[in-house]
Amino acid sequence: MKFFNKKYISILTSLLLTTTLAYGKDYVSSAKGYNGDIKVKVNIIDNEIKNIEVLEEKESSFTKDGMNSIITDIIETQSVKVDNVAGATSTSVGLKRAIDRAIKESGAKLTAREKKAITYNDVTTDVVVIGGGGAGLTAAIAAKDNGSEVILVEKAAILGGNTNYATGGLNAAETSIQKNKGIKDSVNIFIEDTMKGGKNTNDKNLVTKMANSSAEIVDWLISKGADLTDLGRMGGQSVDRTHRPTGGAPVGPDMIAALSKTAKNSGIDIRLSTFAESLIYDGEAIRGIVVKAPNGQKYIINSKSVVIATGGFGANSDMIVQYVESLEGFGTTNHKGATGDGITMAKELNVDFVDMEQIQTHPTVIPSNSVMITEAVRGNGAILINRDGKRFVNELETRDVVSKAELDQKGNSAFLMFDEKVKKSLKAIDSYDKKGYLTKGDSIKDLAEKLNISAKELEKTFTKYNESVKKGNDSEFSRQSLPTTLEEGPFYSVEVAPAVHHTMGGIKINENAQVLSNNEPIPGLFAAGEVTGGVHGSNRLGGNAVVDITVFGKVAGENASSFSK
Repeated sequence: MKFFNKKYISILTSLLLTTTLAYGKDYVSSAKGYNGDIKVKVNIIDNEIKNIEVLEEKESSFTKDGMNSIITDIIETQSVKVDNVAGATSTSVGLKRAIDRAIKESGAKLTAREKKAITYNDVTTDVVVIGGGGAGLTAAIAAKDNGSEVILVEKAAILGGNTNYATGGLNAAETSIQKNKGIKDSVNIFIEDTMKGGKNTNDKNLVTKMANSSAEIVDWLISKGADLTDLGRMGGQSVDRTHRPTGGAPVGPDMIAALSKTAKNSGIDIRLSTFAESLIYDGEAIRGIVVKAPNGQKYIINSKSVVIATGGFGANSDMIVQYVESLEGFGTTNHKGATGDGITMAKELNVDFVDMEQIQTHPTVIPSNSVMITEAVRGNGAILINRDGKRFVNELETRDVVSKAELDQKGNSAFLMFDEKVKKSLKAIDSYDKKGYLTKGDSIKDLAEKLNISAKELEKTFTKYNESVKKGNDSEFSRQSLPTTLEEGPFYSVEVAPAVHHTMGGIKINENAQVLSNNEPIPGLFAAGEVTGGVHGSNRLGGNAVVDITVFGKVAGENASSFSK
C-alpha cells in the first residue's frame, strides 16, 4: 500500500509539473528579452501553430508593433526563422527563443510554409507623411485632426525612430506646468538660451517660432496622452524648463506610446516596413511618392502634399565623414535607421540645405556599447571626474564644450559620478543599474579603488564640490545649477565619452515648415524634425530636439493638410 501511494504521488506530481508547461494544446515558455523575461503561450493543434499570446513582458512600449509582426510571421510561416525587428533586436531574439522553447516542449513537427504573396496597388490620399518618429507621428495626427486623409509610411517594422531613445525631456517656456510649480520663465529667455547655445548661428525665425509654440505643444501632447508633468534642467538652460514624465522617466518612449495610440485610434493609414524611394514632382508641385513595400514591390502613393520626417543621418558613417572628416571612427547614439534617406531624396529636387557640417557629439555615452546616459543625470546633480580623481569642466556646459573637455583627458573619456540621492531622483538611472552599466561603491574610497583612481583625490573632489553646493557657488567651474550635495552612499560611476548624437543640418524650411528651393517654397512639400536644419545652429541644447520635432511636426501636418484642400 505504501509502495502504491508513493507511485501514485509520483505520477500525480509528474502530471502537475507537465501542466505548468502545457494546458491542453497550449504550451507556455519564457526567455530573456531586453528588459526581462518574455513569457508566451503557444497554441498548437495537429502539428500547427494556431495562435501565440504574450503573457508577460517588460519591454519598451515601442517594441509592441515589432513583437506583433514577428508573431504574425511565425504563424504564417510556421517557423521561428523569421527576421528580427531592427531597433528591437534583443526583444526579437527573446520572443523567438521563448516561442521556440514552447514548440520544442510540445514535440510538434511543424511544416514550414512560404509567406503569402501580396500585391500592392497604387493609392491616393490627401497627405502622405514619410517617417514614423516623433515628427512624423505629430504631423500625421495634426493633418488628420485638420480633416485630411493621411497615409504614414515608416521603413522600420516599429514606430518611433530616434524618439524612442530620447530620455532627457522637452524644453518649453511659460507652460502650465511651470506656472503650477511657481517657476518663472519667458519665451524671450528661451530664445536667448537657444541662440547662445547654437553660437548665434541658428535661424532666429525658426527659433522664435519654436519657442513661441512650446507651451502650446506641451498642452497638445498632454491632451494626446503624454506625461510631461516633471521638470528639470539641461545644459545651456537658465531656467527649469525641461518637461518629462513623472519621476524623471525617459520622455521618448512615453511620448511615442501616446502618439502611436492616438494615430492608430484616429484612423491614420500606417504602413510599416515601407520604404519611401522618391518624391513625385511634376515641375509645379509635389504629387506623391514612390514606395517599396515589405515584399520589395514598388507602388505609388498619390497625394496633394508630402511631409518629410525621416530623421537625421547620425547612423550613416559615410555621410557623417563626408561633412566632418574628424568624426571618422566615432560611435553613434542613433538607431540604425537614421541614415539620411530624406536628405538623399530631397537632393533630387534641388532643395536648399543648411548647416550640414554641424554634427553634434553627446558627451555621456558608454564607450563599450554606445548607450547614451541622459543629460538629466548631470542636471540632477552628477559630476564628471577624470582619471586623476578631479573635476575638469562645468558639467552643464553645452555639449560641444563638455565633449571637447572629455577628449582632452587621459583616455579620452571620463567618469560620471553620483550618489544614492541622485539615483533615486531619476527613473532612467534604474534602467542603467539593472543593465549592469554602473560601478557601485559603498563609499567614495571603495568606488575609487574599483576604478583605480586615487581615493584621496576623489574624496577631496567630492568634499570641495559639496561645499560649493552648500555655499551655492561653484568657484572652480561656475556651474550655476547645484541641486544637491553628493553625500549619501552608496556611490555610482559610469565611464563616458563623446559619440555622434545629432545632425543639426538638413533641409532648409521656413516658419511654415515648407521646404525651400532657391529660398522659395516647393508647393506641397513640407519637412519637420532632424531631417531639417537651422533651428539649432552650431550646437543643440539638450531638450530642444523634442520640442523642435513636435512643434514643426504639428506645423507641417496642419499646413500640409490646408494645402491639400
